Amino acid sequence: MSIRVLLVDDHAVVRDGVGYLLDAQSDIEIVGGVETASQAVSHAVQDRADIVIMDISLPGLSGIEATQQVLDARPEAQVLILSMHSSPEHVYQAFRAGAHGYVLKESAGKELVDAVRVVHAGRTYLSDKLSGSVVEQYLRERRTVSPLESLSTRERQVLELIVEGYSSIEVASSLSLSPKSVDTYRSRIMRKLGIGDLPGLVKFAIRHGLTSY
Repeated sequence: MSIRVLLVDDHAVVRDGVGYLLDAQSDIEIVGGVETASQAVSHAVQDRADIVIMDISLPGLSGIEATQQVLDARPEAQVLILSMHSSPEHVYQAFRAGAHGYVLKESAGKELVDAVRVVHAGRTYLSDKLSGSVVEQYLRERRTVSPLESLSTRERQVLELIVEGYSSIEVASSLSLSPKSVDTYRSRIMRKLGIGDLPGLVKFAIRHGLTSY
């Protein structure tokens, strides 16, 4: 089954170029191309996108804010940032919003194809020109401030209910989600926090005052 990709960039030439590159791959299918954050959210759901390739500089709502909204609307999707911005803060904010990968536009090409496949496989991707640099050190330092900063509002809601002992079905009913979406949120939360099991999540929640359980 092909990887379904939605392109979000306010420049048609970028969407066309990236679309041509990815559509040439036998395992990747471009399901749409949009230019605003609001369109990104609606089309991610409508087109059942597996990967949303997101620019940061969008008209109106930024790509970083759009990333959170896309993942809340379609938690099964994964966001790959494709941006001209290479500053550590941009990279940090993107991952904090829930992005699964970050590629520089100047590196686009085979690296972008590789990034799509890596992210779709559930792993994190950081552009070759960023990895092994001060960016990684910056990310580590910022993440030590508070692990909770990496979670979106919805992810915190799911976490709080899970550690209180609610089942996926009960959490889904409480938050108007599907049980599958709850399971996806739980996996994403555990990945972000570097925790491998439920007891670990409970200990984390107790340490950070989310529950007294």
